[in-house]
Amino acid sequence: MKLNNYKKGFESFLKLERSLSSNSVEAYLRDFDKLLQYLEGKKKDLGPEEIITADITDFISWLFDLGVAARSQARIISGIKAFYKYLIIENIVELDPTELIEGPKIGMKIPEVLSIAEIDQLVAAIDLSKKEGERNRAIIETLYSCGLRVSELINLQISNILFEEGFLRVVGKGNKERLVPIGGSAIRYITFYREQQRNHLSIQKGAEDILFLNNRGAQLSRVMIFTIIKKLAIKAGINKNVSPHTFRHSFATHLVDGGADLRAVQEMLGHESITTTEIYTHLDRDYLKSAITQFHPRVNN
Repeated sequence: MKLNNYKKGFESFLKLERSLSSNSVEAYLRDFDKLLQYLEGKKKDLGPEEIITADITDFISWLFDLGVAARSQARIISGIKAFYKYLIIENIVELDPTELIEGPKIGMKIPEVLSIAEIDQLVAAIDLSKKEGERNRAIIETLYSCGLRVSELINLQISNILFEEGFLRVVGKGNKERLVPIGGSAIRYITFYREQQRNHLSIQKGAEDILFLNNRGAQLSRVMIFTIIKKLAIKAGINKNVSPHTFRHSFATHLVDGGADLRAVQEMLGHESITTTEIYTHLDRDYLKSAITQFHPRVNN
């Protein structure tokens, strides 16, 4: 396929020009592969300059016929738009067939949020008699105390924890660095973990400064963090779809509910746009609306 000749250049653009994480790059390349798959199925061996808007709209219809959800369609379209942005910047094409293409309308997805009591339940469900118990408690406390993404958590370095100042130096999306306050409780449990478990590990080369390690002294994977949290949620009897991101949502929601300034929450979360952070004000409004619907005597009259 002619289009496949541009995949490597697109990948380099995403890594070098956009400074995206490896996970984000892989997601964009999967979107690109979807377009390739469509063109191969239609026996259309087109170069990027030969693809027209009608081809893109047909591609979107093909995604719909496959049963791809609206949110996933929107993400794939975003990936193809990024590909053509790369082609325009590199002067490979002059016209962008995706320019007038809009993604499917998708409703705002309200993220799952844990109450403070539910977070306490999760922490209480940790078996501290096991050798990884202190580590798992420190992980939960750090996720909730700082609102970190799972990738930020597994890459957190001891040298970036400013214990006396009460801050973490976090490297987020696009290698952007930010300072995030960390509470005394999380610092205390991190210290317990380091002294009672981590100090007794045989640490593998390259992981000396990584805070959270597995029992073999190596860096934890994203999958392992998800597994730890899923098991704890089941043990705690919490019937919600709990993931590492749930703690990030809970962190932000509890701050906003408590009256924190939205700009401050945006800074702590590392959101580029305030509109991304504003979802947490919607959460609060939804709670208020449900309270009125449930308790106000005139609502159902």
